[in-house]
Amino acid sequence: MRSGGHVALRRPETGTCSIAPNAEQANRRENAGVFPRARRHERLWRALVSLPAALVVLALGAGAALGHNDHPPVPTFPSVLLAWTLDPLPIIGVGLAAAAYLWAERRVAERHPAHPVPRHRRWLFMGGLAAILLALVSPVDTYEGVLFSVHMVQHLLLEMVAAPLIVLSAPITLAVRAAGPRSRRAILAVLHSPPARWLTFPLVTWLLFAGVNWGWHFSSLYNFALENDLVHYIEHASFLVAALLFWWPAIGPDPQPWRMPHPVRLMYLFLAMPQNSFLGVALLSTERVLYLHYVTTIRTWGPTPLDDQHLGGTLMWVFGDMVFLAAMLGVVWAWMRFEDARTARLDARLDRVSRSRDG
Repeated sequence: MRSGGHVALRRPETGTCSIAPNAEQANRRENAGVFPRARRHERLWRALVSLPAALVVLALGAGAALGHNDHPPVPTFPSVLLAWTLDPLPIIGVGLAAAAYLWAERRVAERHPAHPVPRHRRWLFMGGLAAILLALVSPVDTYEGVLFSVHMVQHLLLEMVAAPLIVLSAPITLAVRAAGPRSRRAILAVLHSPPARWLTFPLVTWLLFAGVNWGWHFSSLYNFALENDLVHYIEHASFLVAALLFWWPAIGPDPQPWRMPHPVRLMYLFLAMPQNSFLGVALLSTERVLYLHYVTTIRTWGPTPLDDQHLGGTLMWVFGDMVFLAAMLGVVWAWMRFEDARTARLDARLDRVSRSRDG
């Protein structure tokens, strides 16, 4: 028994004395041998726990000097390197997400030392978070207000880089493994609830992804987002959330209410290519500037607003289709592995049946 931080002796009913310090020391020695990997990362873990606070202090201190403004400097190599917005909101979000992931990974390593989280999943998740930071606090965020093509790069980073990397890292599986019994039941209950089943239905996620892209780019909302910071945050959040929901049933290893067969996944991704291409071509082929903000923004460098809009449409068309094609190839590879594993299981079963008959 512990009292006030000191170890007290407790006499069991048998009349013998049980000394807590010895048990605790033995437990520490056992843990040191069982969880060497977790112990090695103790310093890294402590540093990362304090990362969000450090990032916020840095952002608040330097944001005014390097922050976003309506007239960023002419993009030269030195000026671009210094053109970081250091927006506190995405920095806080990314820092907390990174700390939560590493905490959960460490918890799984302690609870299941024989089955830790695969290391590549950590790098996938951190890569997705890095893509979010690149989109929202780097020079990309500084120049997206004056160049539509850079704004398109920002959206592509969120939808076509960050979202699939995060989905591939299996964060839900990690959360389930790291959670206690009560939290695990709560997570699974949410995943299998009627709203979650409806929201993650593949047809709904496909239409939501397409609707978010077309709805923002071909309405007054896009121009409104460029003029209003709150709407701009909502725009970025909607792109990221819609993309996460879109990629989850197609390439996600996490458990999900709807599990599509591999041929259906291929069709799901294949049909996403034309809508992406049509949107990019629509931006590329129009002969008028769709967003008044870029017309009224004064700059003496770079392409004209119409040429810049055409460049943004080209980026969406080409890069988006390349990502979809790469995802389709990944699904084909996963399909082949699945069929090989199923064939091996069937062969093993037939061998057992044959041996039992021969015996």
